[in-house]
Parts: sequence; structure tokens; C-alpha cells
Amino acid sequence: MPIRVFLVDDQALVRGGFRMLIEAEDDLEVVGEASDGASGFAALQRTPADVVLMDIRMPRMDGVETTKRLAAAGNPVKVLVLTTFDLDEYVFAALKAGASGFLLKDSRPEELLSAIRNVAAGDAVVAPSATKRLLDHVVPKLPGTFPGKTDERLDLLTAREIEVLEEIAIGATNSEIAGKLYMAEGTVKTHIGRLLSKLQIRDRVGLVLFAYEVGVVDR
Repeated sequence: MPIRVFLVDDQALVRGGFRMLIEAEDDLEVVGEASDGASGFAALQRTPADVVLMDIRMPRMDGVETTKRLAAAGNPVKVLVLTTFDLDEYVFAALKAGASGFLLKDSRPEELLSAIRNVAAGDAVVAPSATKRLLDHVVPKLPGTFPGKTDERLDLLTAREIEVLEEIAIGATNSEIAGKLYMAEGTVKTHIGRLLSKLQIRDRVGLVLFAYEVGVVDR
């Protein structure tokens, strides 16, 4: 079955462009669209979808609140946030609310299509280059920990798992981590699975935020 995509953006022209791009792919289809978060949330209660392309700023209900409500309602749809540099604080809020990843609005078409497929497959690695660029803007806004205070969950991790976490935090892909740490890509996936389990974090994006919040990587 094709990956079902729902579009939520207040600009009809943007939605139209996304629809044309997505429906040109054999493995993707657009199952609905909405011009604001409130309409999108309501429609997604009756329209099954795998991935939502969610704009951050919209009338009536923004992307952050919509993402939060979808998660609270137990909707399994994965949210891919669309953002621009001047909305970094909203990106962080959306990721904390349960979004599976983010993508810059000026990304290339192939990056968007790849991101949709990755998120649908449960992988939160969305446009690593965008992750690296946007983290420079997001990280200074993270709350962080008090000087000298560490998160007790770090005590659960092995030295190798912390090394993997550090690489994830700077936007490295599994293959990049494998090359740098001299391990098989399958071993990297095993370490990531253990990190998610031990830290009780939902996905890879959550690992990035955790690493910066507790100071595993230097801001």
C-alpha cells in the first residue's frame, strides 16, 4: 500500500505544490488536506494517514498544538514539521509535543520525499544536513540542566552508548556513526534501540533533544 500523506498548511499554493510532488510518486498518496490545525486535527480523526506534513504557524490552531493534540488522542500518525529559521522555538516545542522530525521549507523535492518515507518507516532521521543547520538555532533555546547536575538516566548507559548518543546529537546518520566508531551498521542500530529503551525515549529526535538538554554534547 502507498504511504498515506495528509497536508496541513494555511497556504493553498504550498499544499498544491506538495500534492503534485507527492502524487507523482508511485509509493505515496495524498489522502487529505487542511488549511489550519483545528481542521486538520478534526479531519485526521476520520481520515487514516501515515504521515502529516505540518506547518508550524497557522490560524486557529498552530502546528505545535495540533501535534500535541494528535499525540494526546492516541493518533498513530507521524508528524513531519515544516519550518523556517525564524521559527526555531516552535520547532523545539513541536518535537517535544511528539513530532517525528522536521524539515526546512526550502528543502529540495528529493529531501522532502525521502523525509516522508523515512518518517513513515519509523526513522526520525530527517534531512541530516538540515538537522545540523537548525540545531545551531534551536540548541541555545533548550532549557539545559543546572551546573554540576546530571540526569540520573545517564548512569544507565555504557560508554559506547554515550558515544553513539553524541554522534546522533550532531545529526550523524547510522552509516556515518558506523564509520567513525568502527562498528557495523547493524551494531549501531542495536545501540540506538538500547538507548531508546533505557532512556524511555520515543524516537531519534528525542535522543537529540535529550543529549543537548543534559549536556552530553557541548552547546
